[in-house]
Amino acid sequence: MGISKSSSLLSFLALYFSLYTITPTASLASLQDQFINCLHENTHVYFPLESTFFAPAKNVSMFSEVLQSTAQNLRYLSKSMPKPGFIFKPLHESHVQASIICSKKLGTHVRIRSGGHDYEGLSYVSEIEKPFIVIDLSKMRHININTKDNSAWVQAGATVGELYYRIAEKSRVHGFPAGLCSSLGIGGHITGGAYGSMMRKYGLGADNVLDAKIVDANGKILNRKAMGEDTFWAIRGGAGGSFGIILEWKIKLVPVPKTVTVFTVTKTLQQDPGNKILSKWQMVADKLVDELFIRVIFNVAANNGSKTATTSYNAVFLGDKAMLMKVMKKSFPELGLTPKDCTEMSWLESIVYISGFASRTPTKVLLQGKSPFPKNNFKAKSDFVKKPIPESGLQGMFKKFLKEDNPMMIWNPYGGMMAKIPEAQIPFPHRKGVIFKIQYVTNWPDSDRRASKHINWIRDLYRFMTPYVSANPREAYVNYRDLDLGQNKKQFKSNVNQAKVWGASYFKGNFERLVRIKTKVDPKNFYRHEQSIPTM
Repeated sequence: MGISKSSSLLSFLALYFSLYTITPTASLASLQDQFINCLHENTHVYFPLESTFFAPAKNVSMFSEVLQSTAQNLRYLSKSMPKPGFIFKPLHESHVQASIICSKKLGTHVRIRSGGHDYEGLSYVSEIEKPFIVIDLSKMRHININTKDNSAWVQAGATVGELYYRIAEKSRVHGFPAGLCSSLGIGGHITGGAYGSMMRKYGLGADNVLDAKIVDANGKILNRKAMGEDTFWAIRGGAGGSFGIILEWKIKLVPVPKTVTVFTVTKTLQQDPGNKILSKWQMVADKLVDELFIRVIFNVAANNGSKTATTSYNAVFLGDKAMLMKVMKKSFPELGLTPKDCTEMSWLESIVYISGFASRTPTKVLLQGKSPFPKNNFKAKSDFVKKPIPESGLQGMFKKFLKEDNPMMIWNPYGGMMAKIPEAQIPFPHRKGVIFKIQYVTNWPDSDRRASKHINWIRDLYRFMTPYVSANPREAYVNYRDLDLGQNKKQFKSNVNQAKVWGASYFKGNFERLVRIKTKVDPKNFYRHEQSIPTM
């Protein structure tokens, strides 16, 4: 990877001229020419154009394949959505540095993608800046596990599934408390908080970060000491795309037992008359032992020629089956859990299970960086609940839920360690007093042209839930990005007062500190997007 410029000059020129077999518009071609030349002037590490630089001018089908490769929301890949002028996949941290230096020099807007899971497509689409390019970190995925000091360095392009697998390769009694979806890019995931099945025991992924490497707005690589504690605080939960490009995280590994237990118990509305089981879950989910995580997944299913709602109680317990049964009989007997419902397995196997892969799927699937679910068009929203929703509210919720074609909700329990960490310890503020978080989702295939119908449905359900969720502010999870809450204006304009609306929802009282830090470290607002932290 450290080939000198002189030894690679001929191959570079050959690749460079082969890049433009299709002539783009003059201005875009000029931008591409200048960017590539600038990159070579600002990095000592060779990058082969055919595997790092993707533009419509070179190969439209290859460009589209790379653009779509990790993009999760097909709604932002439609023809009407703006596309980047080109995509650059750096191989080395100096390539990222050079990208920022060159983008500033050429006045080119940048979007950064590590996993492509941004719900509103902000890592690969810009509706407020033109032209723009995408820096895709998917080739930077090295993971170095150190079980002796219970830590690991993981590059931003690695997925959480890869991280879990590499940890388990070294130890059966180490883990990390991050996401449930195995295809998440670790770089952006932790910037929003990163919750998972061990959050009640160990907190968020962002609560367990020891150090980081970022590229700042000047193209400098900074570690925790160099960036300072303010910036280090901001990047752990203050959301991505505002303070710099994450190159690597140093994370703290946590202990896990050799045996964990999982279960999924599904009830239809008819099997839970009066929503007694669901109501009891609301009462106990945040108060169960910290080792037990029981979420509820809501779907629709056929029922004697009509449609019904189902509630699936999907759980991971850090312990064996016998201990789990004792806990459940004491705290949640209403579910009717039996030993036959429970399966003992390793912690790594529980990751495959909770991610949604089919039973007995080999753990190596985590290295593929793929979701178990097909890509679709979707819209999502989120809420935090601090008081149990009464039966009248549940009935109204289910009535609206059944009106949509393919709806889903997920209720994730809080309590445990989440209630013990102060709101201001990192930017993620949703802590003590939260019983559970709601994620609302609706999705539809490309063949369904009624996007507005589905989006209107989820907005209507969200309005209905207003009396039953947090208020002043109505809280939301930044990793479930929702542009309905508001967004920055085009070009450089950012309005702190306007941003306070969504800023308070995501960060509560931590928003003002994020604005102060942003103004200090990136005063010209280089790192910006539709919901980036604004400058004063």
